[in-house]
Amino acid sequence: MQSHPPTTPFGRRSLTLAHVASQMLATERRPEKIVHKWKIFHAICTARPRLGVSERSLSVLEALLTFHPETALTGENDLIVFPSNHQLSRRAHGMPASTLRRHLVVLVDAGLIVRRDSPNGKRYARKDEVGEIALAFGFDLSPLVVRSEEFESLAADIEAEARALKLLRERVTLCRRDIAKMIATGIEEDIPTRRAGQGPADWQEVHAAFRAMVAQIPRSATRQELEPIVDELSQLADDVLGVLGAHIKSKSPSANESHSERHIQNSNPDAPIELEPSLREGRAARAEPTPQPSRVAENSYPLGMVLNACPDIVDYANGGISNWRDFVATAAVVRSMLGISPSAWEEAQTVLGETQAAVVVAYILQRGTAINSAGGYLRGLTRKAEVGEFSLGPILMSQINSRLHEKRRAVSDG
Repeated sequence: MQSHPPTTPFGRRSLTLAHVASQMLATERRPEKIVHKWKIFHAICTARPRLGVSERSLSVLEALLTFHPETALTGENDLIVFPSNHQLSRRAHGMPASTLRRHLVVLVDAGLIVRRDSPNGKRYARKDEVGEIALAFGFDLSPLVVRSEEFESLAADIEAEARALKLLRERVTLCRRDIAKMIATGIEEDIPTRRAGQGPADWQEVHAAFRAMVAQIPRSATRQELEPIVDELSQLADDVLGVLGAHIKSKSPSANESHSERHIQNSNPDAPIELEPSLREGRAARAEPTPQPSRVAENSYPLGMVLNACPDIVDYANGGISNWRDFVATAAVVRSMLGISPSAWEEAQTVLGETQAAVVVAYILQRGTAINSAGGYLRGLTRKAEVGEFSLGPILMSQINSRLHEKRRAVSDG
């Protein structure tokens, strides 16, 4: 078109070497090259984190692309679009002019478009005798054609990274579920963890190691951060499975038969789940407990709200948690893993009520390593409840707010 395309911006805008490099790159279009403008735009959207542009900047780029009449961007056609700020603002969903100008600068600095300013800074085109555009001033889309392979490569890398991260997160979820339920089985079946003087002292020690690994997982973890944690969790899962497997191999056939017989006798799904013999004895001894002042009514908080505040307890459930009965049964298993003594658990159930004691255990589990002594913490809350100084609502709301804050921070960091 013109022999010397405009190089410098109008007015006070400065010219940088990066701008010059983008302009030089724009002149390297191969005439035979054809790029689908929306496909390359989608690649740029995927590669956005590597290009240093925001979603709103890409909204402006999308609006600019709508002013090019053809779907194909070619190396031989003119690729300058020249909408006014008013037109561009309308297609950018009503973006204010000041914001629009700021995002145009971002697109130019990122080398996605080239500014071709007229003598007076206006955007317009001049036509020749036959009605064809002979001269145009505005924004040159040529970099999208020249750098199309770069954008596609960046997008492919990011998609591959996202797939790898998704697989790692799935492995974390599977390992957490498997380890939690295998530990629960070990406790319920009273399987020894130490053999020939080797291995952890008890299941509480195994569970403490497991929770320490889980506590390392950042809310918005990268692949590099997750890989070593996944390896640790996988190794722990293999070790726990090995303990269970060794126990199965060591059992005699007669023991297997009696074990199966016992399970058949206890297979009534409506029977209450009792995991601690000492707890059963304690309950029998206190057939008529002394009435305690009601701190918070049983089940006064929805189960969904509790699980939203303390979701980790679901990992330990046998078949999921769909009602309060499942929740209390799972908390009984977790209680033992956390090292809470039967007496502390029984006292908490007497004072707080069965359901709310279970909620406190779920809260202790969710806090992880932030609580050093689970049993001491539960006894402390029980003492407060006895004198009317404890309410379940504040700890649930603080946990929900903490999780919401972490999610928002993860989104903003992403």
